[in-house]
Amino acid sequence: MDYFSPAQCAGYVALVLGVGAFLNRDDKRMKLLLSVESVVYGAHYFMLGNLAAAGSAAISAGRTYLSIKTRSLWLAAMAIVLNLGVGLKIAATGFAWLPIIASCAATIAFFTLDGMKLRLVLLTTTLMWLVNGYFSRSIGGVVLESLIATANATTLVRMGLERTRANAD
Repeated sequence: MDYFSPAQCAGYVALVLGVGAFLNRDDKRMKLLLSVESVVYGAHYFMLGNLAAAGSAAISAGRTYLSIKTRSLWLAAMAIVLNLGVGLKIAATGFAWLPIIASCAATIAFFTLDGMKLRLVLLTTTLMWLVNGYFSRSIGGVVLESLIATANATTLVRMGLERTRANAD
């Protein structure tokens, strides 16, 4: 495996963007960084030949950006339909459905949840993308999802502690 191939390097860039996103407690900044990360991640998986993950990441970029501007359930439904369409057209194996299912769950979360609930769903979807990265032989993807899970969990703990302190006052 070439650790510095263009595909792997794109994964490393996505890694930096994704970790930065989940270290933010501000939902808007997190979503903006995740939009950019998803574009790079899509290119990464395209170069690795995982078209289902590439398509899902591309849809996720638009979906995440739109969720900053609106809570439209109609747009969320459109993103889910697009993801399922990509899955039906491209997903050749069972594991290829992991990013599709993860993106559908994240879509619902981005348009209907915020704060800790949003991050809890995203932690679950991150674990699904972690498995996808492993099977795709994505170095950046595995590291990215591992670090995102850690960063997200850390932020959840910080948010929980802040909530506990605020309730105690």
